[in-house]
Amino acid sequence: MQAGHTPIIVLNGFQAVKEGLITCEGLSERAITPLFEDLIKNRGVIFSNGHVWKQQRRFGLTTMRKLGMGKSMAELWVQEQASQLVEYFALQKGRPVDPWECLLHSVSSVICKAVLGHNFSFGDKKIPEIYHSMDDIIQYVAHPLHFLYFVPPKWMSRIIGPPRKLFNAFQAAIAFAKEEIRNHEKKGRSDDPQDFIDFYLNQMDKSKDDPTSTYNEGNLTISITDLIGSGVDTTAISLYWTLLYMAAYPNIQANIQKELDDVLGPSHVICYDDRKKLPYTNAVIHEVLRFSSIISSTFRQCTKDMVVQGFLIKKGTIVSVNLRTAMFDPEYWETPDQFNPNHFLDEDGNFSCREAFISFSAGHRVCMGEQLARVELFIIVSSLFQAFTFRAPEGVQEMNLNREMGFIVRPHRYTICATPR
Repeated sequence: MQAGHTPIIVLNGFQAVKEGLITCEGLSERAITPLFEDLIKNRGVIFSNGHVWKQQRRFGLTTMRKLGMGKSMAELWVQEQASQLVEYFALQKGRPVDPWECLLHSVSSVICKAVLGHNFSFGDKKIPEIYHSMDDIIQYVAHPLHFLYFVPPKWMSRIIGPPRKLFNAFQAAIAFAKEEIRNHEKKGRSDDPQDFIDFYLNQMDKSKDDPTSTYNEGNLTISITDLIGSGVDTTAISLYWTLLYMAAYPNIQANIQKELDDVLGPSHVICYDDRKKLPYTNAVIHEVLRFSSIISSTFRQCTKDMVVQGFLIKKGTIVSVNLRTAMFDPEYWETPDQFNPNHFLDEDGNFSCREAFISFSAGHRVCMGEQLARVELFIIVSSLFQAFTFRAPEGVQEMNLNREMGFIVRPHRYTICATPR
């Protein structure tokens, strides 16, 4: 397709997506419009490329592993949030409630604990304010206005300038990150770093004489917003889709609860290893991720000439990788347009993941927070359905399953009733 003078190649279907992201290894660079070049200035992880991206991503992955992401420490944090969610729904006594804010708080608490060293109390206005700022930035990537910045020469974007809402959101996110950095600096350096900022500040000290180092406050500031923005939005929205789907498909919800009751019992504290004993529950969570496909596509730029599906794509070409078409490819899914947990179960009822399941993307830019997201989704979903049955409010004949389109696809806001089991 054509965006002004800029040709964009679109990869559709799993085979094309697989070749583009994994086999050819030529799509490791993010396609950045002049607008985001001016705002981000090749900093952080999400909107950076080249040496900066490689060093920042490698450090981010290493540090999050040190902090226990996907392991015992993160599991304890997630279990605590799952327990608080159970308490929250119990207090509602079956009344209709929109679960978005409580899910957002629970997910943000886990990532804030890792990145900032602390979380925020439920009801603290700072989290929703910062979330909305970061969400405005992420959602603008797919806004039609954003594509106008492909059209004119680069200098034209400086005349047009960033949209005021985007600029204000960006400034708010940067101010939040800098405030957290200042608070850490007041405490001084620690030989026992407790969070991402601690580790990063120590790394800045270690590499201050290295001319190739990209460890500086600018990259730290953007990395904080990257980690929180990407770590909260996708997981919270996936949980929001899960409750909606289960209210819409009560038979599937009942099957989850039967498996939980038969295998674990009502008082068992859910841990991530339990997924091995709960194939149906695990399958439902994966089907939610497939069917909702909240990240529809991602834009990359070729780092070299490459051939995909027999077509030559030249170095420098912008490529739109349509992830959703892989998740709905009829060659790999028996009933792609139906919500069907059997997509992830073999003939014996054991969990089996499909090659075409790329909810967390694939290749060099696969989601940094994949393991943490998997832990959060499994523990929180299992804990909630162990304790409650979720249903539509009285008088609502059918839950609205339509999608609000954007860079991250979400359901329309809804209310739901949680009945204690």
